[in-house]
Amino acid sequence: MALTTSAEAPIPVAEISRLIGGWIDRLGDVWVEGQITQLSRRPGAGVVFMTLRDAEHDVSISVTCYRKVFDAVADIVTEGSRVVVHAKADWYRARGTLSLRAAEIRPVGIGELLARLEQLKRSLAAEGLFDPRHKKPLPFLPHRVGLVCGRASAAERDVLENARRRWPAVRFAVRNVAVQGVTAVPQVVAAVRELDADPDVDLIVVARGGGSVEDLLPFSSEELVRAVFGCVTPVVSAIGHEPDSPLLDLVADYRASTPTDAAKHIVPDIREEMLKVHQVRDRGRMALRARLDREYQGLRAARSRPVMADPHRMVDLRAEEVAGLVDRSRRTLRHLLERAASDVAHTRARVVALSPAATLERGYAVLQRADGHAVRGAAEVASGERLTARVSVGRFDVVVSSGDGGSGGGGSDGGSGGEGSAAGASTAKARTKRPAAGKRSAVKGSGRG
Repeated sequence: MALTTSAEAPIPVAEISRLIGGWIDRLGDVWVEGQITQLSRRPGAGVVFMTLRDAEHDVSISVTCYRKVFDAVADIVTEGSRVVVHAKADWYRARGTLSLRAAEIRPVGIGELLARLEQLKRSLAAEGLFDPRHKKPLPFLPHRVGLVCGRASAAERDVLENARRRWPAVRFAVRNVAVQGVTAVPQVVAAVRELDADPDVDLIVVARGGGSVEDLLPFSSEELVRAVFGCVTPVVSAIGHEPDSPLLDLVADYRASTPTDAAKHIVPDIREEMLKVHQVRDRGRMALRARLDREYQGLRAARSRPVMADPHRMVDLRAEEVAGLVDRSRRTLRHLLERAASDVAHTRARVVALSPAATLERGYAVLQRADGHAVRGAAEVASGERLTARVSVGRFDVVVSSGDGGSGGGGSDGGSGGEGSAAGASTAKARTKRPAAGKRSAVKGSGRG
């Protein structure tokens, strides 16, 4: 039941300690798993003191047991051993401290550890942490390599020496951490996260030498596996030897069999790259030389052609053809012009022959009335009517003295006045003859030049 306390009615320390002890006593016996970090076996003492630490988290608790309990496993249990303890929580009321009083201690066997690792492996695989689709490619030449390893360890030496032997200009950011024991997991996780947050680090290598299954347990920690899975920077796992396979190998972007193998994959070999450069340069030089030779041969072949050897030859040959075509064109044009001129002359002659003016040239005249209409017959005029006679050159007025509707009517005394005959539009055949002496002309008139 809950306590009712206040500033005016506080509870004494002894009472609260007693109450806490009562609550802890109700916990009963429990089985607890952990790793022994401190072990104290004083000679002649009947009680053994040890500290049991959680291998995954930074939590520990004191454990005491009678010497006879510990002596049963003293040959196989030492500091760093993982054990399962059957104990009862013990509250020391005088000092207010909590500890476990162990009645039995059992070492955790290898088979049991492997079974637990296998179960954790299946659980993480089901979440997709080991899916190859999440693997990130390693950079060809990292600007800076982060290295997480033990201080002055063989793994550190192997990675640094082999990497610098392959690429002397490579730079490292080394983080020395504990690689086994209860502090290994938090230190490795902190180092990995620190390097992942560094923008200059392009690659992270987690390296450790070989060891027993218990020694490599920190690298199968679920906390470390999830930390590596969440990294943006590619991570290389180089733990132990080829047969060793901690869970870190499965989540890392690349798994190296040994630290030396990791050094061979994080940077290229400068000798091999220089050889490739020389090979590419030689192939480029050969390709360029072949291209130049091919173009040179093509140029020579083009220049050896007659049209290139004597560029004016074709022009000279065509010049003769052009001159011949020009002469033939001129002759044809001249012939066409002459024929056209002849046709024009003939047409002009026909036009002139059919023209009323030509008729007047032959001695005919055109009689016109005052209104300008031509006289086509004798019946159209009256006696005394004034007419205009149009001849080839000039015109003059005439007066009708007598008229006869017949053709060939003449003037008195055999004098002919005019014979009406249409020539063209209004041409009358009125040939004028000079009248004989003593005879009267049929038409009287005065001429106009």
